[in-house]
Formats: sequence, C-alpha cells, structure tokens
Amino acid sequence: MNYRHAYRAGNFADVHKHAVVTRIIEYLKRKDAAFRVIDTHAGAGLYNLGGVESAKTGEWMTGIGRLLDATLSAEVESLLAPWLEVVRAYRQDGQLAAYPGSPLIIRRLLRKQDRLSAFELHEEDFATLSSLFAGDFQTRVTRLDGWLVPGAHLPPKEKRGLVLIDPPFEKEGEFARLADALAKGHRRWPGGMFCLWYPLKRGNAFETFIADLKRSGLPDLVRIELDVDPSGKGPVQGLSGSGLIVKNPPYVLEAEMAVLMPELVRIVGQTATADWKFERLTEE
Repeated sequence: MNYRHAYRAGNFADVHKHAVVTRIIEYLKRKDAAFRVIDTHAGAGLYNLGGVESAKTGEWMTGIGRLLDATLSAEVESLLAPWLEVVRAYRQDGQLAAYPGSPLIIRRLLRKQDRLSAFELHEEDFATLSSLFAGDFQTRVTRLDGWLVPGAHLPPKEKRGLVLIDPPFEKEGEFARLADALAKGHRRWPGGMFCLWYPLKRGNAFETFIADLKRSGLPDLVRIELDVDPSGKGPVQGLSGSGLIVKNPPYVLEAEMAVLMPELVRIVGQTATADWKFERLTEE
C-alpha cells in the first residue's frame, strides 16, 4: 500500500500516532535535562487539506476532523491538549485548513533546550520540510533514507529522547525493515525510546511481525493498536487500523492509554466492532 503522508494526513492513524507521541514527549519533559527527538521518515511537515492529495482521499474528515468536533472529558482533553493546541492553530474561519505532520507537532512541543532531527528522502518533501524549519537552530533537517538512521545516527549527544520510525509502506518488506531498524537502534542506543508505526491490514503480515518481536530478545516492548474497522473494507482499502510499537515506554503510558484509547475508538471508529489493544510484548 502507498501510505505517503500527503494522502493520509490527519486520518485516524495520525490521530492514534500523534496522541501517543505527544504523551511520550510530555513524559520526557518531566525532567529538566535536554532530549532529542529523531523522526526518520519526516515527510513534508505540513499538509494542505484542500490540496490534491488530501482532497483525493478526504481521510482527515473521519480522523482529526471528528476529534476536533467531539466533546471530550476533562481528563482526555488534558492529555490531548498539547497536540490539539498545535493543530487548532491551523484553523481558518473555523475550518481546519492544514494538518501539521509529526516533525511540526514535535517541534511545537519542545522546550528551548530540546532538539529535533528530521530525515526525509523524497526530494519535494525534503524541500518543503527544509523551508518550514529554515533558521530554526533547534531543528536539523537532513535528506537521507530514513532506514539508515538507526544504524548510523544514534545515540544523540543528549542521551535522552525518542526515535519515531513512521515509514510510508510503499515497498515490500517494510515489516522486516522495521524489525531490523529496531534491533539496530537498540544496539546503538539501548536506553532510548522508540516508537514504530505499522498498518493493520488483512492477512497476517503484521501478526508475523509481532510474533518476531516477541522472540527477538529486545527488552521492554509494548504494542498499542487502534482497529477502527476490523473488516478492512472501510475508506482505506485493506487498512483496518493503526499500530505502534513502543520500546522503553514511559511507566505512565499504559494508564494514559486506558483513558485515551476508548475515546479514540468512540470518535474515529468506523464500525461497531472497532476496538483497541495495549499489550506488553517483552519484559523490561
């Protein structure tokens, strides 16, 4: 499947991913010490929801569009507030005109001592991303194949932080690349936090991936899934949901997900059987 960000910006998978990434970053901010976030497949950074790509799919309307219009409990609103504040800045005349991608959301969440390293290979997306962060000394944008980052650009000098690996799934073998990237990242930075995105699709490719991770010997892995349409016959053909693997998760993450995920199921779920999952794959 082609999961290039421009076509999917703001959809249910972005809602899932950005809610979790926000909670990880907010946890990192509990300590004064600086940290770095490394985004291996950063994309263009900002997406025009009236553009050709977004208009072709309209997926944001059943993702961030629903969430912004939803009534949230005080607890859920508090957990999502740092991210939603960033998103709401792109409203024009009461309508969401653009959706900020992972690097832009991450950058807005950082403090003055923190840093972002964003990698993107696609020429046009790299140019757009670079222009967004021109003159920003806290952000470094590099044109590079994101799959090379875990084996060559870790650990960061800050020694604390998060690596986000969110590939477009345009080629065969992406699940194997994800597992390999995590193994390389662990060897170079065992204490770092990692967050890997993967699609839930019909067939057993992601279940094989999960089984391999359980046998990998890598410590402290959890699985967080949002399955909006278990039939896989919804608006995104063949895609039933969104999955995340988090390595070295914050100790508060499971409790926070128990609050957030049922609400995300209620708001962006596409069928009555929509559900979520939090599973520990390997022990600390």
